[in-house]
Amino acid sequence: MKNYSKPKQFDNNIVVIGAGSGGLISSYIAAIVRAKVTLIEKHQMGGDCLNTGCVPSKALIKSAAIAHYFRKANNYGIEAIEPKVNFAEVMERIQRIIKKIEPHDSVERFTSLGVNVIQAKATIISPWEIEANGKIITTKNIIIASGASPLIPQLEGIEKITPLTSENLWEIRELPKRIICLGGGPIGSELSQAFARLGSKVTQIERNPRIMPNEDKDVSAFIEKKFISEGINILTSHSAVKIEVVDGEKILHCKFEEKIVKLPFDELIVAIGRKANVSGFGLEELEVELTERQTIKANPFLATNYPNIYAVGDVTGPYQFTHTASHMAWYAAVNALFGKFKKFKIDYSVIPWATFTDPEVAKVGLNETEAKQQNIPYEVTVFELDDLDRNIADGAEEGWIKVLTEPNKDKILGASMVGVHAGDLIHEYVIAMKQGIGLNKLLGTIHIYPTLSEANKMVAGKWKQNHKPSEKIMKWLEKFHSWMRK
Repeated sequence: MKNYSKPKQFDNNIVVIGAGSGGLISSYIAAIVRAKVTLIEKHQMGGDCLNTGCVPSKALIKSAAIAHYFRKANNYGIEAIEPKVNFAEVMERIQRIIKKIEPHDSVERFTSLGVNVIQAKATIISPWEIEANGKIITTKNIIIASGASPLIPQLEGIEKITPLTSENLWEIRELPKRIICLGGGPIGSELSQAFARLGSKVTQIERNPRIMPNEDKDVSAFIEKKFISEGINILTSHSAVKIEVVDGEKILHCKFEEKIVKLPFDELIVAIGRKANVSGFGLEELEVELTERQTIKANPFLATNYPNIYAVGDVTGPYQFTHTASHMAWYAAVNALFGKFKKFKIDYSVIPWATFTDPEVAKVGLNETEAKQQNIPYEVTVFELDDLDRNIADGAEEGWIKVLTEPNKDKILGASMVGVHAGDLIHEYVIAMKQGIGLNKLLGTIHIYPTLSEANKMVAGKWKQNHKPSEKIMKWLEKFHSWMRK
């Protein structure tokens, strides 16, 4: 590390770079404890989640779901029709939703909370100095929350087209007839299904043997079968190698089993991952350490190799979720402000996530694949959702809930589920794992009938049934009750 001259006093307790989830929460926490905090954002308040990620994608998914319901209305005793999709209006609706949520993350709101907000490019020039708008700002601590950007593959000929990513996708107003989606992970899967339901002919390409490779194999197989039933062309074990344009026709070349498969398309969506935003604002000059994945290296207290510079969210990982960025922000802000007296290690023990396909996929803790990889012994309890009254009434019988527990104990090691509103239902297991609540207490908790959340109690009931008293005790009870009848 280079040697820098430390100021005798500071303008700020914390300067935060980046106004996404991690940056906003870090600033908010500092402000509510009356610290002097400056938040610097060079682009849009709210970051990717509000402007190009979570919010617009979920709005798109909802419009696509409505179109799907029109086609499936006969399942509910209503005449099904082919919907007329006004794609331009779908995309304008997304912008209206962003505008409606915008005030939550606005300059005005955070200024009212006591945060000094600067909309400009930030450059770190020393561990205690940042340049923005031509002025030098001094600070005791820095929190880097610069986020990540879509990863663009190094494909031959990709410069001949403008690939769509989570950043520029929201600018189009004409529904593409033929879409290729590169990537079988959560983003690629959500967008593939949404565009297929809106009327595009979609081909989803994944270089791994299955889509959603981080989930258990039964989850991947179920979602793939669902996608195929909705007309999506799934090509697994395919690797994109080249793009060419012949007489105005765009063609993607993929390698599959030593053969080249040629796929014509109108638009290409790239959803193969995200790279941390670590360049262009002074990290290289300061020699801030990076990991092998080219993310900022942070210790369990979220500090970098400079003890007063912290990193949160996608720029450091290991999880690239909005909710983990918010989670990390608390630790970074508190450690920066009060670390002289007590520091807190980041807790990643109970991290949930969801993929908002239809049906949704959600998970917290271990799944079977991870438990086997880590040689952790477990028992599994599965409840099929086609056996729940509310799912039957709603015509939403697809899916299941799978809970892993310690052998012969009710302690929850993890839960995964496929089903309607799985992203909401998973939270009961998040709380249970965080607070040390086992399946016995879950079973003893009243759940409203008829609701989807009853499925969680049904899992606990099934676990209990599998761990009923021994046959010897049951025979003794039978004799006891016989004696009581005399």
